[in-house]
Amino acid sequence: MNRMMMTMATLLLALGAQAQAKDYANCYQNLPVKVAQVQRPTIPANKVSLTEVGGVGDGVTLNTEAFTKGISKLSKQGGGKLIVPQGVWLTGPIMLKDNIELHLDKNAIILMSPDKQLFVNPKSATKCFAGIRASKRKNIAITGEGIIDGNGDHWRPVKRNKVSDVEWNKYKTVIGGVEADNGKLWYPWNDLGGYQNIAKTPEAQEKLRNDLVRFESCENVLVEGVTIQNSPKFHLHPCYSKNVIIDGVTVRCPWNAQNGDAIDFSDVNIGLIVNCIVDAGDDGLCMKSGGNKPDAPANGCADILIENNTVYHAHGAFVLGSETMQGMKRIVVRNNRFSGTDTGLRFKSGLGRGGKTEQMFISDIVMNDIKDEAIVFQCDYVDRPAGSDPNSIPTYTDKQKKVAPYFQDIHINNVVCNGAMTAIKASGILGLDNVRDIDIQNTTIVYHKTDKLIDEKTAQLKLTNVHLLPSRK
Repeated sequence: MNRMMMTMATLLLALGAQAQAKDYANCYQNLPVKVAQVQRPTIPANKVSLTEVGGVGDGVTLNTEAFTKGISKLSKQGGGKLIVPQGVWLTGPIMLKDNIELHLDKNAIILMSPDKQLFVNPKSATKCFAGIRASKRKNIAITGEGIIDGNGDHWRPVKRNKVSDVEWNKYKTVIGGVEADNGKLWYPWNDLGGYQNIAKTPEAQEKLRNDLVRFESCENVLVEGVTIQNSPKFHLHPCYSKNVIIDGVTVRCPWNAQNGDAIDFSDVNIGLIVNCIVDAGDDGLCMKSGGNKPDAPANGCADILIENNTVYHAHGAFVLGSETMQGMKRIVVRNNRFSGTDTGLRFKSGLGRGGKTEQMFISDIVMNDIKDEAIVFQCDYVDRPAGSDPNSIPTYTDKQKKVAPYFQDIHINNVVCNGAMTAIKASGILGLDNVRDIDIQNTTIVYHKTDKLIDEKTAQLKLTNVHLLPSRK
C-alpha cells in the first residue's frame, strides 16, 4: 500500500510539473521587469482527420478543399483539432477559424502548391494569401511534429553571387525562370511546370510573394513543435496580435533566401518565443512595429519574453526593426545561443520607420562565428528589394523625417562572443540624441578586426566590465 501511495504521489507530482510547464509559469521566474504572462489557447476536444474529409496525402492530389472542409466541420462543432496524418499533403492556402488547432503527425508534410494562381487574393492587387492564415480569430493553434513547406523556390528571386554554378543552373533547368540585371539576378518566371504567372513582369510578381504562416489581429495563438521551412517570404509572422506562443518550432530555409525571415513579431502584445531553432536567410528572431491600427488587439511590441532559442544562420540573430513605429517595451531576451549569424544583437531602423524602446533587457547570450558585428545600433537602415540600386540615396518626406528611431533604456548583460569582425558598433542621427541610455555590462567579445565603432557624437553607450579582445592570428 505504501509503495502504491508513493507511486501515485510521484505521478501526481509529474502531472503537476507538466501542468506548470504547460502554462509557462516557469519561464517567468526572476525577470528583470514585470512582463505579462502568456496563456495557452483553449481548443475543444473534437477531432477530425484530413482523410475523413477527402484528403489524399500522395504529394500529387490537391487538398485545399479537404482542409477547408475539415476546418468547417470542426467549426460547426465549436472547434477542435484537424489531424494531418502521415503523408505529403499538397495544398493551396489554408484559413484557420476560431477554436481550431491544425495538428501535424510526425511524418506529415504540408506542401504548398507551386501554382501561384491558388494564392491570388482577389481583393488585393499587392498581396497574395499566406500559406496558412488567420485574421481576427481567437484560440488558434498549429501543433505536432510535422513539416510545413512553402515551396519558396517557385517565388523567390536569387542573386547570382550567392549561389554556385550548379545551383544557378538547377534553378533554370528545374523551375525555368528568367535572368535579369545582366545575369546577376534570377526570377521564377514562366514556370516549366506550366503554372501561370500572376503579374505582367517578373519584378511585379516578385512583389507579390507571400508569408508562409501569418496571423493578423488574432488573440490566443500557439505554434508548437512543427518545422516551418522554405517560405516565399517570412516564415512565421504574427502581426497586430495578442497572447502569442511560439514553442519548440524549427524554422529553416536556404541561407541566401531573399527576405527569408524566420520568426517575426510585428506588433505583438504578450508573446513568448521559447525552445526554437532557426537557420534562415534573413532575420532570425525579429521584433517589428508598423503603422497604428486602432481596432487591432495590439499595436507596438510589449510584454515579450524570448528565451532558450538557438539561431544558426540569419542576418541578425535577435533583431529590433527595421520598423519600430509604435514602440517596443518590456522585452526580455535571455539564455539564447547564436552561432554563424551575420550579426548577433542588431538594432536597426531609419527615418520614417522609427519609434521608442523602453525597458528592454538582454542577458546571458553566447555567440560564435559572427560574420559582422556582435552588437550593432543602426539608424540609417534602408530597405532595398532585389534588383534595386544598392548605392541609391533615399529621400524622405517631412512626415517621414519626424518618425525617427529612439533606441534607449536598453540593458545588455553577460554576453560572451568568440569571433566577430567588429565587437560593438553604434551610430545615431546627428542632433536627435536618439541612441542613449544603453548599458552593456559583464561582456567579453573576441573580435577579428575592430573593437569599437561608436560615433560618440550621436550614440552614448555605457560599458562596464566589458572586455574586447583581439583574436589570435
